[in-house]
Order: sequence, then C-alpha cells, then structure tokens
Amino acid sequence: MKRLSLDEIRKEFLNFFEEKDHLVAPSFSLVPKGDKSLLLINAGMAPLKKYFTGAEEPPKRRMATCQKCVRTGDIDNVGKTARHATFFEMLGNFSFGDYFKKEAIKWAWEFMTERLEVSEDKLWVSVYEEDDEAYEIWKKEVGISEDRIVRLGKEDNFWELEVGPSGPCSELYIDRGEQYGCGSEDCKPGCDCDRYVEVWNLVFSQFDKDEKGNYNPLPNPNIDTGMGLERIAAVMQDAANIFEVEPIKTILTKVEEISGINYGKNDKDDMSIRVITDHTRAMTFMVSDGVIPSNEGRGYVLRRLIRRAARHGKLLGIEGNFLTQVVDVVINKWKETYPELKEREVQIKKVIQIEEEKFQETIDQGMNILEEYIKDIKDENKDTLSGEKAFKLYDTYGFPLDLTKEILFESGLKVDEDGFNKEMEEQRERARKARGDIGNEAWSSEGVLKLDENVKTDFDGYENFNLKTKVIELIKEDEIVEELSKDETGIIILEKTPLYAEGGGQVGDKGLIKNSNFVAEVTDTKKGTNDSIFHFVKIKEGTAKKGDIVEAIVDKRNRLNAARNHTATHILHKVLKEVLGEHVNQAGSLVTPQRLRFDFTHFEAIDKETLAEIEDKVNSKIQETLDVNTKETSMKEAKAMGATALFDEKYGDKVRVVSVGDYSIELCGGTHVNNSSQIGLFKIVSEAGIASGVRRIEAITGESLYKDIKETDAQINKLTQLLKTNKNDLINRVQSLNNEVKELVKEIETLKSKLASSKMDDIVNEVKEIEGIKVIAKKIEGMDMNSLRQLGDKIRDKVGSVIVVLGSTHGEKVSFVSMATKDLISKGIHAGNLIREVAKITGGGGGGRPDMAQAGGKDASKIDEALDKVYDLVKKQISNG
Repeated sequence: MKRLSLDEIRKEFLNFFEEKDHLVAPSFSLVPKGDKSLLLINAGMAPLKKYFTGAEEPPKRRMATCQKCVRTGDIDNVGKTARHATFFEMLGNFSFGDYFKKEAIKWAWEFMTERLEVSEDKLWVSVYEEDDEAYEIWKKEVGISEDRIVRLGKEDNFWELEVGPSGPCSELYIDRGEQYGCGSEDCKPGCDCDRYVEVWNLVFSQFDKDEKGNYNPLPNPNIDTGMGLERIAAVMQDAANIFEVEPIKTILTKVEEISGINYGKNDKDDMSIRVITDHTRAMTFMVSDGVIPSNEGRGYVLRRLIRRAARHGKLLGIEGNFLTQVVDVVINKWKETYPELKEREVQIKKVIQIEEEKFQETIDQGMNILEEYIKDIKDENKDTLSGEKAFKLYDTYGFPLDLTKEILFESGLKVDEDGFNKEMEEQRERARKARGDIGNEAWSSEGVLKLDENVKTDFDGYENFNLKTKVIELIKEDEIVEELSKDETGIIILEKTPLYAEGGGQVGDKGLIKNSNFVAEVTDTKKGTNDSIFHFVKIKEGTAKKGDIVEAIVDKRNRLNAARNHTATHILHKVLKEVLGEHVNQAGSLVTPQRLRFDFTHFEAIDKETLAEIEDKVNSKIQETLDVNTKETSMKEAKAMGATALFDEKYGDKVRVVSVGDYSIELCGGTHVNNSSQIGLFKIVSEAGIASGVRRIEAITGESLYKDIKETDAQINKLTQLLKTNKNDLINRVQSLNNEVKELVKEIETLKSKLASSKMDDIVNEVKEIEGIKVIAKKIEGMDMNSLRQLGDKIRDKVGSVIVVLGSTHGEKVSFVSMATKDLISKGIHAGNLIREVAKITGGGGGGRPDMAQAGGKDASKIDEALDKVYDLVKKQISNG
C-alpha cells in the first residue's frame, strides 16, 4: 500500500477517471446554487442533483470531482471524538445514464489495487442483501472471494430519500488488521469496531421512488460514488484518525505551538486542539466561498464554528486573538488545489479576525450578565440558575454551558441542565421547521412545470431590439395551454427572443410580443426550465396562440437605462478595489433601469471623503469615453486576460468577457452600453453595512440622475423662498438660524434651572426619615436627565446627609436620578441598585455607582408608583447592610 498525502490521492483519483473519459470538474462552491434544501454542500453529489433529476443537461455524461463539503449536524460532537469533522473533501465519480454497476465496480477495484496499490487480501466489499447483480459482478467479473463479500440490509446498503432517485449501494472496506479489531471470530464489515474501515460507497441509482413508496425502475440508471479523502488518507498513512493525516496534522501542530500544549497528554486539551484544527479548516473554506458570519442560515453555522474554536483557545490558555495564525496554515497547505484561498486571503483573515474580536467582547458581556444572575439567585436565597437564562447566555452571547457551570460551581451554585436542554431542543425544532424536509425538497419534482426538453429559447438580444420569432409554448397558472386571451396573464415561450432574461444581478427586460391578432405586454423576462426563457405577459388585445409567428420588441429606453447601470457597476467594482483594497469582492448586485445596488466585502464604514473619491473616480472613467467590448472565449483564455470571475456564478465552457477599455475586465452575461460616455453621470445615494464584513452602495446614473438633479433643484428653490434668501446665501442663512435656536435653547435651560431652584425649598421640606436616614423622592415635571442631575446636586449640597431620588417625564421618556451622600454608603446604601429597581417598575433599567446613578423608563403612568417604592427599597438596603 502506498503512503500517499491528501494531494497525491486527490490527484491520482482525478487523473484515473479522466483517463476513463470523465469530465473532471473543479469543486463547486460550498454555497448551494438554486437548492433551497441545503445550507451548505454536504456531499459530492449535492451540486449535481440537477443532472441526476434531469432538470439540466450535464456538460458530460461522465464526471468526476473532489468536492469541498461541510456537515453541520454534529458540530457539538466535533472534538469529543477523533472521528467527527465538519469539513472534508469527497472524491466521487458519476454517471448520468451512461455506464452502470459493472464499470463502477471494476474501476473502483482497479483504482484501489493498481493506483493506490492496496493489497487485494486487505479489501472487503458489502452489497445490498437483495442485489444479486452486484454480488455476481464482484464474484465473477472482479474475482473477489465470496467470503469477503458481505450482504447487508437496507439500513446499511440502500440509499434513498422520501421521494426521488434511490437504489442499492456497494461499499469497499479496508482491513486494518487484528490490532484494530474487537477479537470476535465473526468480525467483518458491518461490525462496530475499527478494524474494517469503509472507504468508498458506490450508489446505484436505479429506482425512482414515488410518494406511495413504490420503487419504479429508472430508464437511465445513474452512478453516484463517494470516497472521503481524509478517511482514505488515514488508512494509506496508517494514521489513527484524520487529525494525524498530513497536512491536517500541520494545523494541529500550529495549535500546539500557539497554546504551548502538546497533543496526546490529556483528553480535555486534546478535545480543544481537535476542535480548533477542524473548525479553522471549515471556516477558512466557508469564508473563501463567500459565507459571512450572521445570526441565521449558513452565516450562523460559520459564527458558531469561529466562536467555538475561539472558546477552546481560551480553554487552552491562549490569550487574545489567534485564529488567523491557524488560518495561515490552512491557506498555505491547500492553496495549490484551491487557489481561491490565496486570492481571497485578506478577506478570509479579516472576516475571521473581526468575528473573533466580537466574540471576545460578547464573552465579557456574558460574564457581566452571569454575575448579575448570580447576585439575583443569592438575593432570592436560591441555588440554581434557570435553564432559560443559561440558554440565553449560550444563544445570545456564545457562552458555553460548561463555562456557565464552572463559574456557578465556584459560587456554590448549579444550573438547571434539563431546562437548558429543553430550550436547546426547542431551538433545534424551530430550525428543523424553518429548513423544512430536506430530503423531500431536494428531489421532489412536485410543483415544477414539466416542459418537454426540446422547449428551448435562443437569446439573440445583445444587438437586436426586435425580431420575428415563433410562439412554442403558452402557460397559464402553471398549466400548459393552447392560447391566452385578452386581459389574461401568463407566460409566453418563444423560439428565439431579443428580451434579456433576469440573470447576473440584472433584472429582465420589458417589452411587447405582438402580431396582427394580439398584443401582449411583457412585464418581466426570466430563465425557465432547461434552456427556455419565460416572458411574463398580460394580453392587451386579441388572443395569443401556440404556433403564432410574432414580433418580439424590447423596451429600448428601459434596456438602455439598465445597461447604463450595469456598465457603471463594473467600473464601480474596479474603483472600489483601487480605493479600498484588493480584498474587495462582489457579494451580490442588483441592476435595474432605475438604480444599481452593489454589495461587496469590506469591514468598516466608508467615510464621506472616501465615498466622494470613489464617486469622482467612477465619473472620471465615464468621461474618458472608454469603449465597451464583449468577447466570447474559453474560461482559460478569460483568466489569461485577467477577467474577474464571481464566486457564486456558474460558468460553462464558453464565457462572455465584458471589457470597459482596458480598465475593467469581467465575466458577465448582462447587457451594456457601447461606450462609457453613454452612462452620463454617476452618483452614490447611500452606503451602509448589510452584514458583518459586507457593505452596500446604491447609486444612480443617466435618466434617474437627471430626475434627481431636477428634484433637488426644486427643493433648493423652495427652501430659498421659505428662508427669504437666494441660493448663494442659503448656507449662511441656515447657520444664522441655527445660532438663534441654540441661544434660545440655552435661555430655556437657564429658566428651567431657575424654576427648579425656586422649587428646591418646597422639595427639601418634603424630606422623610427612614430609620434615621433622610430620603427625598420627588417627581419634577418636564426635566431632562441633565437638569435632574443639576437639581439633585443642589438638593444634596443643601441638605447634607441624604438620599435623593428624582423622576421626570420628558415627552415619552421617563428619566430617573438617584444620589447618596458618602456617609450613607457605609450603611448599605447603593444608589445604582436603588435606581435599577425603581426603573423596573416603569419598564426600564439602569444603574451606576453607590453615590450616583441614573436610569430610564418606558411607562410614564407608573412614575408615581415607582417613586413611592423608594422608601421600602431604602429600608431593605439598610437591613441588608
């Protein structure tokens, strides 16, 4: 058996199947495209579902990949064992109605024995107990001994979901030797011990399971195989587990170096080292594929991975941020196979660094909240933190249960773990419901319009704005119909069309489809099933019929406005890279005739000066009258030209390159102007953050900008009339009015202060004594927080030894201030604790120092009730002190 690295095994596998006439495709993104059933790609076949179901034609009937995968179901178990992992690479060869069992089995045997040089006597296989065909191929065609062919039941060797493609499996096992076994004479594949390692699963998709549970034979059976790269590498390198496989072990070694702790010394530290090793690899690849930390979906998975790894760094005693040091190892060891890691290195490290820093802040916030919980528990003479509060710490602040338990134990307290687990299960149930039935949604064709595969539309609209064509299908309410009549809405599919279908962020064209018998208004154009284009229409006159010869007309004004914005988007993308840095990458876009929206990776708000620089530079490029050229070419040549490709777009063998002079070169299927000068002018209307590490710029050009200028000019004219001045003096006039307002506000505040001082004698006369301590609790109408503080200071100075609590309503807001002279603090008085309890009555909160604190409230109707409570609270503080 060869001792091969991950890279060597991957290369051997892909080369082998390329020699068997397979198209070797690069790994798809971890972010599924057009598949709502998955958060992240979790198997080699997942990105190829559309080919298995027949929804799309594969680029070739035989394919092979090494697919990046992330499985999220066992995140909490990663680290606890040496088997679990979130990120892995899956080797697979696939046949879409081409070869079947015989070839798949024989090639698997050939690869294992000849390429990997695994000894035949170490190989075992399993087949589905009813699959005599596979059994006979292994026995007669391959020649493997019958005593090493194991028949297993449906649970082990049959692949299926609720509906859709399904079929029996055959698995290859490697016998690692008696030292890994359980000692039983009956030990063989299917045993739970570690002796027989399943390394390759061959799935024979020969049935189509319907909603009633019937297995209907597929006319063109498929092959789907999967071999975990890390698992086969562990066997080839005789490693105990995947964490000891090179180059994964290099990551683990880096964690040892940073922490100063050696792996293999104790189980607790080993678990933390494994967590960091696995999670760092997963987070690096996820961010590389455009995933950004968030509180939902795949972003939440990434956030959990980063925070869990950072938390285990703390358990190892690592001070401060460290994850980007480990990320460096991942990028350097996998960059040859996945060059995008190096290309996006700055972005990857910045996203992870920011999230790790946030975690450091939230963990500190969690500590403060837990300390409050501990105080409340002790005040109530209890000994247990509720599961609900423990879960809130975990879910909101990333505070792990084991840390909560440890801190509580130090205070002689415990946590309601059953309650915590109940909250956790309820959250999982909510997530399951939100995600839906993955199996069903992944494969069910219910609700998808069944169009004949020959129904295709040729798009011929880059240069043409109208052309003669033929109606080949009509659809109304998801049903294929023969005609659409006046006032009906539906879909028209044409043989060819000049109307652009929504794609690449650009909205679909509007226009007309007509002949002498009908006129249809096209309200939108979208890509349909297979290679068809759907024209969403309302019939304005007459009746449209299948087979009609028609004229399809693009709304030229609408198209040109969209083209202006699309070309401006390309220029903006390049300018952002130049001004902000090469870490900027497109994270989404929307191009409409009215405006453009561009989402991009960046990690801080952009100041006004920089935005002005970006806007100026875009306009400068527009005014350079740069020719916009398009070229269809191969992906290889496009890359050689320096074209920018977007991580979330699907590209075929032929790509379209759009060049704006020699300034911007991007792959794009959208429509564009012929020269940058046609854009006119460009104006940024907003810039904001939409997710952690993602910013959004919205801008307008051409016709929309002209309208904006007219509206702004009209508003300025209106202002000059209202302020009785001219345009040139408008700013001076506003500044003068502002100064007048400020002086008036000062005058009002002075009058308020004098009024409060005049009332001070009346307030002081209302002092009460609680067990020898003077207390004043008073409502003052119409004062803000600053005025309350000033009045409180004056009362305290005049009375001497006193507790002062003042409350006021200012509009909808409720404000409280509490003060205590220093001699009373030694008697147990704490102004911060006092005001917090007072504010709670009005639905608010706050706190502060023992001598001075402030708080806010929401319910002004309860301010009197809150102030009346002051005396009881003071009495309680004195008795506790």
